[in-house]
Amino acid sequence: MKTLIGGAIAAILGLIGIVAWFPQFLTVVAGTIPIMLLLGGALAIYLGVDELKDSWSNEETAETEAETTEEVEKYRQEISELKDEIESLKKE
Repeated sequence: MKTLIGGAIAAILGLIGIVAWFPQFLTVVAGTIPIMLLLGGALAIYLGVDELKDSWSNEETAETEAETTEEVEKYRQEISELKDEIESLKKE
């Protein structure tokens, strides 16, 4: 309950402050908007570069996985050939 009353008082004082110092409020807003746009743009650029790095590493990983799959198939073939050879040696 105390929080509700304190919040209501703060909101009323904030509204009175904006009305009383409206030109100064507009000056603050006018100074804040370009900074916010600059920081938001810098954040967007950073996230875009990070996303590009992730996509490049995913492409490299896909190429590595393709090579790994080829190696696995080669080794499976070699193992099956060796098993056949062992079986033929056992029969002799």
